[in-house]
Amino acid sequence: MKGWDALNRRITCCQRCPRLVAYCRQVAAEKRRSFAEWEYWGRPVPNFGDGAAKLLIVGLAPAAHGGNRTGRMFTGDRSGDWLYRALFKAGFANQATSIGPDDGLKLTGCAITAVCHCAPPNNKPLPQEIVNCRQWLVETIDVVKPRLLLALGQIAWRAVIAEARRREWHAGGIPKFGHGAKVQLAGGRWAIASYHPSQQNTFTGKLTESMLDAVFGEAKRLLKSEA
Repeated sequence: MKGWDALNRRITCCQRCPRLVAYCRQVAAEKRRSFAEWEYWGRPVPNFGDGAAKLLIVGLAPAAHGGNRTGRMFTGDRSGDWLYRALFKAGFANQATSIGPDDGLKLTGCAITAVCHCAPPNNKPLPQEIVNCRQWLVETIDVVKPRLLLALGQIAWRAVIAEARRREWHAGGIPKFGHGAKVQLAGGRWAIASYHPSQQNTFTGKLTESMLDAVFGEAKRLLKSEA
């Protein structure tokens, strides 16, 4: 898909946030001992998946030794293990594992983007860095034209709702974030929230596999009802 591929090439060349550009390169140079043999990606991570998807998943940012290492969203870290297991079970992925960019993983009817395309220190992008990256979310939605946006975490939820308001798909304030929260948008679209599958949530039991499966089950139901 020409527009999708062109957008991703532009994302990988982005230099809008000097702090993040420097951090990604630093991590790629220093590496983690367990990945010493890897040639790290070390730059903005492009979108991944089906460029004409009905479901667009919005995460926070690549992990320093996950997406920043592999060059693919949610690939090579524990969060990705949880996400792709759920996507496979829901029928959006052809396999449940995501190890590296050449592992054969493909998504159908689903695409993944992020609020911030560079790995931030301590997994916390600065407010201005989120603003700097907003244009990529805008363009991703323009290209994909999703019917359902699934936000992983509160920051992604705020970004999704803010963009929905800008497009006049949603009026009023930002609905309260919570796992399973959903908002009907104009034109038969939907926004759904989920806890992020970070280790902070999965190790503590705040997010369980059944909870994540339930969100994707609801997403499938809504997409089917709008078909």
